[in-house]
Order: sequence, then C-alpha cells, then structure tokens
Amino acid sequence: MSLLIYLLVCCKITWFYILGLALNMINKRKAKQTFIDLFSGCGGLSLGLMRAGWEGLFAIEKTESAFNTLRHNLVAGNKHRYAWPQWLPQKNMEVGELIANYGAQLSALRGTVDLIAGGPPCQGFSHAGKRNPDDPRNKLAEQYIQVVEIVQPKYLLLENVRGFNTKFSKEGSEDSVPYSKVVKERLEALGYGVAFRIIKSSEWGVPQHRPRFILIAKFGVASSDFEPFAELDQFRKAFLKSKGLSADRAVTARDALFDLEVAGKKLVANTDSDQKGFFEIDFEEHSQPSSYLKLLREGAGGLAPDSIRLPRHSKEVIDRFKLILDRCPRGINVPRDLKLEFSIKKQAITPLCPNSPSATVTTLPDDIIHYSEPRILTVRENARLQSFPDWFSFQGAYTTGSKHRKFSCPRYTQVGNAVPPLLAEALGGLIKRAI
Repeated sequence: MSLLIYLLVCCKITWFYILGLALNMINKRKAKQTFIDLFSGCGGLSLGLMRAGWEGLFAIEKTESAFNTLRHNLVAGNKHRYAWPQWLPQKNMEVGELIANYGAQLSALRGTVDLIAGGPPCQGFSHAGKRNPDDPRNKLAEQYIQVVEIVQPKYLLLENVRGFNTKFSKEGSEDSVPYSKVVKERLEALGYGVAFRIIKSSEWGVPQHRPRFILIAKFGVASSDFEPFAELDQFRKAFLKSKGLSADRAVTARDALFDLEVAGKKLVANTDSDQKGFFEIDFEEHSQPSSYLKLLREGAGGLAPDSIRLPRHSKEVIDRFKLILDRCPRGINVPRDLKLEFSIKKQAITPLCPNSPSATVTTLPDDIIHYSEPRILTVRENARLQSFPDWFSFQGAYTTGSKHRKFSCPRYTQVGNAVPPLLAEALGGLIKRAI
C-alpha cells in the first residue's frame, strides 16, 4: 500500500514539473517583445532589432527591390524571420495602403504590440539635400503617427537624419519650428512620453560618422519622467564589449574594407548582375581579420559576400580620382577650389581616410572614393560601412539611370537609405533595458 502511495505521489510531482516547464515556455514566448517596422527599406533596422532579441511581426516598404531584399533575408531567410500575419500580403506597399486596406486588422493589434519602429524618408530634412519644407516626403512621418494612433504600442522608435531636429528657416516664419518638435507634440497628445537625441553611429561600432536623430517614446508616461538615454555611455561600453569592439577607438574605414581591396587580388567575372563585362575580386577569407571584420563575417560560413562587383571607370575618371587621392585632404568633402580645378560639379565627393570612420554613406555611388584605389566603393563595401553582415544578401539591380531613380531602389540606394544594423541592435537593447 505504501508503495502505491509513493508511486502516486511521484507521478503527481512529475506532472506538476512538466506543467511548470510548459507554463515557463509559454511565459518566455509571451515575454519576447514584438515590433512592427514602417518605412523599413531593405531591413537594416529590423535586422538590428531581431539581433537584439525582438520578434518582428511585419514590415512595410513601398519599393519592390528593397522589399525583395528584406523578404529574401528576413522572411525567407534561415537566420532571422518575421512572424508575419496571414492577413497581410508579403509584398511591397505604402504605409498609406496599409492604413486604408488593413485598418481593421491593425485595430485588432491595439495594445498587443511592444514597439513600432521606423525611419520615414528623410530627403526633405537632409542637410545634404535642398532642405525643402514643402517636400511631400516630409509628411510621411504623419503616416507613422497614424499607425501609432491605431495600434497604440508600448514603445516607439523613430530614426531620421540630423536635419529632422533643425529649423528650416529663421524665427518668425511658418517653417521655423523643427519637425521633431511637431512630432513630439503630436505623440505627447496621444499619451506618449518622448525623448530624443542626436547619436553618432561611429560611437556604436559603425565605421561611419553618420549622425542620426533618434526618438524613443513610451506610452502612459510624461516626457518629463522618461529618460531612456540617461545611462547611454554606460550601456554603450557594455554593448561594444559584447561585440568584441573597443569603446575607446572608433572602427575605421580600413578595419571594414581592407580584405576587399583589389591590389594583389585575382579578378574574376562578376556573376550576380545581369550586366556583362564587370569584374570582382576572387574573394578569400582573410587570415588576420580585424575585430570588426570578425563580427561581420559571422554566419557567412567562409563564403564570399555578394555585391562585390567592381566599377567600370573610364580612364578620364580614374585619372581624376588619382588627382583627388594625391592632392585632397582625406575624410572631408573635396574643397571648392579643387572641385573647380578638377571640373567636378558634384556637391559632395569625399576621399576616405583609412584611419578614421567614413563620411556618411549616401544613395549616390560616387559620393565616396576608396582610400587607396582610384575608384568608388562597391555595394558590399558600402554595406560594410553600414555594418551589414556579409551573409546579408542584396537583391535587384546595382544602379539605375537618373530618370528612373525616383521610382526604383537599386542596391546602392538600398544600402545608403538603411539604418545601420549595429546601431539598430544597440537601440533595440537600450529599449529592452528600459522595459
């Protein structure tokens, strides 16, 4: 009899143990924070958030090529994947289309999403452009706010250019208020405490200066009581240490690119483009990678990255680039007098300094010249400066003609528009810490 009682007690304990494990797994699943990415581009912000432990629900991007890159890596990929609801087609669309056609489904998500992230197109705010207050792309931040109002997530993350926090004109005119103030007031009216700061990407392990406007908001608190950036320096050091990077020395352009230099390499025909007559280096894993290169090569399995097609410059362009490398200061825009001398009409063209972070990577391939070779950078070299890992594959054409540029998003544009994944991962970790 005592043996029977003993067995019954053991079975009861065993079932309680199994039940406890199951409940623990369910709670862990529920505890995983979820996000939606608006104006996602090719997925730099999403990739960083996923690597920080967030679960992506879905992403919205209007251009087909950029969405194809995002889908290839983060929907059909084998490293990180969105959950992706059945009611939403896995295709490119505008945020306005999401609101118009899937309003009921968005409303059903109300209060269940932890974060809405996004980087509304920024050309109208950028100091590198014309800074036009009437640029229709400026109003896309309003669509971001519309989705926020419908879904009411717990947190918000908004990334933009530094000019987002700069007045368009002098005091007294209608556009004298920075757009960041307009967005802050709108979000506060929806019940969010809002904080923002200009952050240099180079301070977070990205080999590129790239100052960005970063806004973080939390539902149900006052702005005066919300300070997610309070321990930013302490968090930065811990984050960089976790990545094997130094908090005291910025990652340089050479740290990121030296294994992709052409000098001493065998050239082979490029194979990931429809255009013939282009070459790329015969890639080999470097025997002494920098700490940054080790980080970006993780997950590549020793394979060559894609998008390493070399440019096909004319002799005239090569000779001009040689002059720039010989005579111009490194790391800054070519001075005006030398632009005139070299017959350069471009607003910005910068020869890289090998021993410091790069200038901001843009959507124009010829804005930056390699630090030791008279050529522009490859798509992959730009992606390295943006901190994309080498396993991340870019889809679509390399470039498009000027008349098609407004309607397409080739690889160079995808990379230039992206949020650096390493910065995004740090921001994702910062918000998780706040939670």
